[in-house]
Amino acid sequence: MTIRIPTRRLARPAAVMNALTKTSPFLSCRTFLGLTRSKEDDLKSKGAPRAIQENPSNTILEEYLKKTQHTKRKSPVARPTLQTGTLPQDTIFDIAPPKPSKEEAKEAAADDLALKNLHAAEQKDDGKDKMMRNKELMAPALDPDPINRQRWERKMVIRTIKRRGRLTKMQLLKRTERESLMKTPFLPTSVKKLTKIANQVAGKPIEEALVQMRFSKKKVARDVYKALQIAKSKAIVERGMGLGKAEGRTGLPVEIELKDGKKRIVKDRTSIYVDQAWVGRGSYTPEVEYRAMGKRNILRHPQTSISFLLKEEATRIRLSEERQKKRDNRKLWVQLPNRPITAQRQYCLW
Repeated sequence: MTIRIPTRRLARPAAVMNALTKTSPFLSCRTFLGLTRSKEDDLKSKGAPRAIQENPSNTILEEYLKKTQHTKRKSPVARPTLQTGTLPQDTIFDIAPPKPSKEEAKEAAADDLALKNLHAAEQKDDGKDKMMRNKELMAPALDPDPINRQRWERKMVIRTIKRRGRLTKMQLLKRTERESLMKTPFLPTSVKKLTKIANQVAGKPIEEALVQMRFSKKKVARDVYKALQIAKSKAIVERGMGLGKAEGRTGLPVEIELKDGKKRIVKDRTSIYVDQAWVGRGSYTPEVEYRAMGKRNILRHPQTSISFLLKEEATRIRLSEERQKKRDNRKLWVQLPNRPITAQRQYCLW
């Protein structure tokens, strides 16, 4: 076959025409491998002695290694220590250590001389590492508006004096009863679906609620199960709830009446239960659904959060007692009121 070459390329130099021809890819590799020579071939061609060929020495490298051995680091660099702050002298959070007993005092007196130098060194180290807290420097962050703070404190003092130190019922309950509120992040589900879960959990003890969510067939029940575990741990750690058995304040078993009329026996007054559970609607997450003929739909996926209010069984015991007390104080119903007859006349009024 003949190669068709345009007439405009016929006048080009021969180097360009050679570039148009297809060459073998193995030609350049074979030529390159043939041109390379090993180090042994160079030494043999120069007629070097055999000892030099086997153990060639590099004087520059040896001198460099000798210098670096003397300049090597003998010990690693110490890690910098963070400077920790201390509490001010008039703080109320600096708890004093307990007083030692007589035997401990005698032992401490015997070792007092030996520990004097050690305490002095520790105090020096503490003074170097720690920085005293300066109230003036911390004031912009801790007390940014002192005038309004003083006004608010004055207002609260006046209110307390007017009430003669008496607390409202809500304040008294906040001081005597414990509760913990926990809100979950937004979950990929609808309000209608999550409301069923909230109604199933509300009013149950925390252990029973965990069992219900553990064996529930709902997809979102797994997230609610994890949220209940976090809420339980948060209530125990932050509020000290559910520690009656450890502290020995469980109390005697009491039979209470719930607000739906059911009876229940409470063996531990500090056990945790889910007092309230409600849901909150979040924003919708858009998603594009591509259809035929170049059309598309916008899908709106809902997001919902669920909140738990955990309380102790002591609250339900109080509510049951108040309910029973209100029922006992209720007046007896009579058909006709027992009152004197008024507006009597000696003759009929009709």
